[in-house]
Amino acid sequence: MAEAPYVIAMKNITKAFGDFKANENINLQVRRGEIHVLLGENGAGKSTLMNILSGLLAPTSGEILLNGKSVQITSPTVADELGIGMVHQHFMLIDAFTVAENIILGSEPIKNGVIDYKKAVKEIKELSERYHLSVDPEALVSNISVGMQQRAEILKILYRGADILIFDEPTAVLTPNEIDELMEIMRGLAAEGKSIILITHKLDEIKKVADRCTVIRRGKSIGTVNVADTTHQELADLMVGRAVSFHTKKEKAQPKEVVLSISNLVVKESRGIEAVKGFSLEVRAGEVVGIAGIDGNGQSELIQAITGLRKAESGTVTLNGEDITNKTPRQITETGVSHVPEDRHKYGLILDLSLAENLALQTYYREPNSRYGVLDYSYINSHARELIEEFDVRTVSELVPAKSLSGGNQQKAIIAREIDRNPDLLIVANPTRGLDVGAIEYIHKRLIEQRNQNKAVLIVSFELDEILNVSDRIVVIHGGKISGTVFPESTSEKELGLLMAGSSLEKAREELEKMKEGVENA
Repeated sequence: MAEAPYVIAMKNITKAFGDFKANENINLQVRRGEIHVLLGENGAGKSTLMNILSGLLAPTSGEILLNGKSVQITSPTVADELGIGMVHQHFMLIDAFTVAENIILGSEPIKNGVIDYKKAVKEIKELSERYHLSVDPEALVSNISVGMQQRAEILKILYRGADILIFDEPTAVLTPNEIDELMEIMRGLAAEGKSIILITHKLDEIKKVADRCTVIRRGKSIGTVNVADTTHQELADLMVGRAVSFHTKKEKAQPKEVVLSISNLVVKESRGIEAVKGFSLEVRAGEVVGIAGIDGNGQSELIQAITGLRKAESGTVTLNGEDITNKTPRQITETGVSHVPEDRHKYGLILDLSLAENLALQTYYREPNSRYGVLDYSYINSHARELIEEFDVRTVSELVPAKSLSGGNQQKAIIAREIDRNPDLLIVANPTRGLDVGAIEYIHKRLIEQRNQNKAVLIVSFELDEILNVSDRIVVIHGGKISGTVFPESTSEKELGLLMAGSSLEKAREELEKMKEGVENA
């Protein structure tokens, strides 16, 4: 008996932008009811390939087969009609609309010439129950969490009847709990016969949820492996093309003078509620201090207050003894602070400007970037080329707009710009979000280099393995306050998890001791 055809077969797909080939003769075959991972470095061509499958881009050459039949996917509308839907890394939702309004947009049910909103809400509730995607259809998108927004995006493509679901870096902005929930949702969808293509760099997630994995390197498909038969190390090495280290080598820190001092800081969030409550912390030259916590516990407001992006209600922030509380972002950066923001699009880049202009954003008004108020593009572009090479930013040239780069390469560009300024204090928020293991290895190495050059480094990350790998000291934040301070060599993810949930250090250790005794007595 002949084997059923693949639900999707992409054959010899090439996509050229001028002389640059983002995809070159790539082959991808996906089975019905499987979770298939597309793995590759930043800029390897994964999103380009999926944009072709979802109708956003046309291939230069190659063929796409759907259930064994050749198809022309000329637009997202055609993709919808063929049962292909994509959840993009940056959500495509309108904040001012309800969840239901976003889901039905473009596919509104009509009754007597008007939108039948009640019918839509009923259908969405039925879908959400069927696929365990708990979300309120009548809530405004602006009022729901990132995890809920993602569920709305999934419901949007299921509402249109998608059988093939593409997820582009779906866990990049989710909490650990939301990630677990999403993995469970994916398994449920696959069990229903849906085919899932997952773009991710996170090897733990691949091992947890995926059936097979196709590796792409520099625009070419390297091969497809069964995930159950492949180790983390083998996947990482396949992706990067060399042996990758998961642990950053570093000598024990030798902290020196205090660079950043925060005393009794109080910061309100956008609704006027206190998000940071009497927070005090010192960061010294020659150390990396990591801030761990579940998203929404005051980390964002804390970093924004330090860097001048948000007003502090009370308390002080000093840098090298100088009070920088509530100064402007430029005044603060000029005192020796570099900042890699958590939202690279909102605070890190001007997407329509060239990569070179973005690399000069912090210093464009000073020599040698400008002379007598006139930008020196000869220097700006040549210096950009140096940074692009040094930080391995994958791009066609320094003159392309920042929006044309992959998310990971946008992040590397921001890190290049901020480290290049030689700051006394480097603040990094989720520095490796959306980066592949090779890039993560490189960025962590650069952060430790900054520490070794007697810089103070403050890192906020939702990735506990990143916090444990890079930090010399870990401060856990819960409800805008410090719930505990620990050291990576003497703590664990379980202890950090209890502290993140609000336990005191004493209670967390008591709880861990009880758990240990329970295991021993079992």
